[in-house]
Amino acid sequence: MNSTFTKIIRLLLAVILILIGLNKFFQFIPAPEIPEDASEFMGSLKATGYVIPVLGMVEIFIGLLLLFNKWVAFAVIALVPISLNVLLYHLFLDIPHIGIAALVAIINFILLYKLWPKYKPLFN
Repeated sequence: MNSTFTKIIRLLLAVILILIGLNKFFQFIPAPEIPEDASEFMGSLKATGYVIPVLGMVEIFIGLLLLFNKWVAFAVIALVPISLNVLLYHLFLDIPHIGIAALVAIINFILLYKLWPKYKPLFN
């Protein structure tokens, strides 16, 4: 798990997650125009008052774990449902903006593959 390639993608994923998580609080990345269905979905998540901030905190937390190389196996497995849901959101509601979501999911699954020996005992 300590190859240069793995370190680079782990750090890239960490930076992406921290930036995306912080953006949920400070909105420094301009929001693109999204389709009506996607807008309604995002509006309902925002209307709860807690989903977006909690998601932002989780993304920042996972990003920091990856950045500081702590509990990496936990961080990678915890990110799976988030990256999968974001990818599915874009596949079904906002395909033109799928780039970052696909990148996060791909890196997440590469790291999952690299860490597979740590997860094997879970499936025995």
